[in-house]
Amino acid sequence: MYLYGASGHCKVVIEAIKSSNVVKIDAVFDDNSDDDFILSIPILKPNDAEFSILDGIIITIGNNRIRKKIVLSLEANYYNAIHSSSIISESAQIDFGTVILAGAILNSEAKIGKHCIINSGSIIEHDCIIDDFTHISPNASLAGNVFVGEGTHIGIGAVVIQGIKIGKWCIIGAGAVIINDVPDFAVVVGNPGRVIKFQEGSV
Repeated sequence: MYLYGASGHCKVVIEAIKSSNVVKIDAVFDDNSDDDFILSIPILKPNDAEFSILDGIIITIGNNRIRKKIVLSLEANYYNAIHSSSIISESAQIDFGTVILAGAILNSEAKIGKHCIINSGSIIEHDCIIDDFTHISPNASLAGNVFVGEGTHIGIGAVVIQGIKIGKWCIIGAGAVIINDVPDFAVVVGNPGRVIKFQEGSV
């Protein structure tokens, strides 16, 4: 197995993979790193391997937009990383390339898309739908039947009440409390959450 992106997020994914003792990480690819190793795993340049023939890879970059651009540029077989301390309902669904980190909870019939980050201690309640390339930050809590659109970042400690729809490529600020639907590309902060601006469009 290989990882792409020798960042702090990569360290957390490495530890999630090691917690299960299922697969061995052979190397981490990074375009810009000056280091030779990350947590004792060798760092290589991306042109040192053909991604189309790798046994499996996870993109370990926290930025949702960059993660999507890299995925679109590669032909690879994508794996998941699921920390052994996470709690995942047997009816939850997790698509490929996604990481579920320490202490995260996915409850009944939650659906997680491709290349998502479900970070440490976050809670995804029953029937939530999390679209591709999203990041649910540590200790964020989503009540039942919440929808989160592609590429959206839910900040650390944010709270989303039941039944809310959050659009694509939004940013929900740290500690925000979301009690109303959020339009595409909105940046939302505060309690209750309010839109303060909009990001630039499609990725």
